[in-house]
Amino acid sequence: MFMPFSKTIQALGQSVTRHTRCIASLSALSEDYQMLQKTCRDFAEGELKPNAAKYDRDHLYPGEAIKKLGELGLMAIAVPEKWGGAGLDYLAYAIALEEISRGCASAGVIMSVNNSLYLGPLSHWGTDKQKEQFVTPFCTGDPVGCFALSEPGNGSDAGAASTTAKDAGDKWILNGTKCWITNGYESKASVVFATTDKSLKHKGISAFVVPKPIKGLELGKKEDKLGIRGSSTCSLIYEDCEIPKENILGEPGFGFKIAMMTLDAGRIGIASQALGIAQASLDVAIEYASKRIAFGKPILKLQAIQNKLAEMALRLESARLLTWRAAWLKDNKNPYTKEAAMAKLAASEAATFLSHQCIQILGGMGYVSDMPAERHYRDARITEIYEGTSEIQRLVIAGQLIKEYGLN
Repeated sequence: MFMPFSKTIQALGQSVTRHTRCIASLSALSEDYQMLQKTCRDFAEGELKPNAAKYDRDHLYPGEAIKKLGELGLMAIAVPEKWGGAGLDYLAYAIALEEISRGCASAGVIMSVNNSLYLGPLSHWGTDKQKEQFVTPFCTGDPVGCFALSEPGNGSDAGAASTTAKDAGDKWILNGTKCWITNGYESKASVVFATTDKSLKHKGISAFVVPKPIKGLELGKKEDKLGIRGSSTCSLIYEDCEIPKENILGEPGFGFKIAMMTLDAGRIGIASQALGIAQASLDVAIEYASKRIAFGKPILKLQAIQNKLAEMALRLESARLLTWRAAWLKDNKNPYTKEAAMAKLAASEAATFLSHQCIQILGGMGYVSDMPAERHYRDARITEIYEGTSEIQRLVIAGQLIKEYGLN
């Protein structure tokens, strides 16, 4: 099933380091998933990990690596083969994205946005014509898409879109600003949410697919960020931007529903990105602890260090299983809103914890950029913020619990 991925990697002629480490829980899954994980790990080890520090230091978009991810089928994992995707499921997506993010968190978020936030809603809600124009070309890694929901004054309130779309007969006219847009500079199209009827509040929000460049759209400055600095983040500014009437996604007023469904799936992606960062932190900590000598023996033998490593592994494996459960529920067409929120919350907080503990184990060496620990620490922090902060995830979980107990 995944053999073409392995053959493509071999064709790239990259040097691959063999690892004895394995994800223990992966052994319960089919050989196809295990082969996918190995393929993605080999690619991350040979192609991403050696360049991740450079992408971060120089704010470089990893364009060539993203194209190779497209060649491997990883930029459109859950898109049906009919439209150019790999035709796999969300569990495969979670496994693949974790391994890619382990090699480079910037590549991971670029992959996540294109898969979950851009291709996801278009694959589900798009017409055949929209899929031909805005899905199939975006399965290759060149071009990529983006998702424009957040606005300067709205924060986590997805139902308060001040960007408007005016019905002008045979076209829509967009006005407003979207902020914190990942892939904002490199993308060639975006899924944009705008108010079409203010009187209906969140039920008056509609979704559109907007090509770029396009007249009436300007890009804000690239944000200088704490982490994931290989991905671009900017504002999209629409001033009387005219798009064809047919570019609406779904029906007028469906935008809020599309956004919420998309974010549920997207949270599985961000959870997987966080898992990759957390796993990379654990890798660094164990490797360093096995070589650093103190009191006549490797610090790996010290009980204090072993306690830290045990807690790190516990949080990582727990979050991974929550993430896989959410993906399994989605794949089997079961409700998964609560589980996706739990996965995103657990994995993002695990990433922050593990990267923090990694620096603590490395001591002074963890604080310098010669070691990847400080980059993992910076990269981890955003996973608790985008696609819904940890505070929002707790509200989502509580809200779903209240519904389950019939108390709403």
